[in-house]
Amino acid sequence: MSETVVEARETARPGLTAAAAVGTVNAADPVELAARTARFVRETVIPVEREIIVEHRPVTDELRLELVGAARAAGVFGPLSPVEYGGLGLDFRGQAHVLAAAGESLVGPLALHCWAPDDGNIHLLAEAATPEQRERYLAPLARGEVRSAIAMTEPAPGTGSDPSMLRTTATRVADGWSISGAKHLTTGADGAAFTIVVARTEAGGDTLFGPTMFLVDADNPGMRVVRRMPTLDFTSAPGGHCEVVFDDCRVPDSAVLGQVGLGLEHAQARLAPSRLTFAMNWLGLANRAHGLSAAYITGRQSFGVPIAEHGLAQGLVADNEIDLAAARALVHATAATLDEQGATSSAARHGAAITKTFVSEAVWRVLDRSVQLFGGLGVCEDHLVARFLVEARAFRIYEGPSEVLRVSVARRVFRRVTSTRP
Repeated sequence: MSETVVEARETARPGLTAAAAVGTVNAADPVELAARTARFVRETVIPVEREIIVEHRPVTDELRLELVGAARAAGVFGPLSPVEYGGLGLDFRGQAHVLAAAGESLVGPLALHCWAPDDGNIHLLAEAATPEQRERYLAPLARGEVRSAIAMTEPAPGTGSDPSMLRTTATRVADGWSISGAKHLTTGADGAAFTIVVARTEAGGDTLFGPTMFLVDADNPGMRVVRRMPTLDFTSAPGGHCEVVFDDCRVPDSAVLGQVGLGLEHAQARLAPSRLTFAMNWLGLANRAHGLSAAYITGRQSFGVPIAEHGLAQGLVADNEIDLAAARALVHATAATLDEQGATSSAARHGAAITKTFVSEAVWRVLDRSVQLFGGLGVCEDHLVARFLVEARAFRIYEGPSEVLRVSVARRVFRRVTSTRP
């Protein structure tokens, strides 16, 4: 395929409502739904993605709502959202098909409302929220009407990957709780309707109850978004990655999400699903880059023949194919584990840690090889793969760095060996 043909396929834009005409499918069939999602992404989302990357169109809440509306019209909105809130309510095996199709574009998951941090927060609220909290927070979030944030990570010497370093505190006061502390890398905080805050809870004096989650509304005067941090990844996160300060942030008892002192236990409800969601989405983007680079080298010649006929180029393409096949198999296997044993089971946490570690590194390898196959144009954002590579770098850190996940995987192996030793 020539470079011109590839360019034409990436730039055609029929308009944001065109996907609504693709017909209907049985939403219970994830393969059909994935095919419909792929068409929606190709015809509606990818042209917008090009405007964002090449023309520097800002990713605003207005654009997000525009894309969400188009996804809803196309019948592909909300693969993670419960059916009662207008979502598709897919199980994890179904999500593995649909989210990979959504992930073929950097903003595909944003359009379908299956992107961080809302993906994990929907799951967390569905598991831990009271009926009143479900109506006030989960319902509008699951419908895609608002965005949310979760504030866990803190500037040094506060917590990063080690939750025992948590320094933000929530102290008992007469009318509820007072939260004080600093957070950073709080994704989507600027413009989020509410933020889930993780804080050490104190009963008064020196008695510590442990970490607790609180729901804090955006208009709470005790919470302040200081700034959006200038991160590598910026095209798919309305609201940015922010520094947030809580200064005597007063919330009532009804703001406690789950049980006091069990914040980390409740967080497990979102951890494995969120890691798997990341893997599904980024796998789709890597697959698209693989296809773009393979198509490019069939039409670009060097030394008298198409680049695709050179053995070294073939090796890069083959390695991409192998990485993608292995990553896909892990995603589907872990999705089945979550469906069958639950998101908080030991098997689910183990599988999600393995999958997130391998897929994040495989995606990076695939994108890096794709840039290489494009040659000099690979570092030019006109051909998109350069931006894909930069955006994907954070995947190896968010929701658990590869190094920390390897420690967790190894410890589970040691526990298994110890328990079976004569």
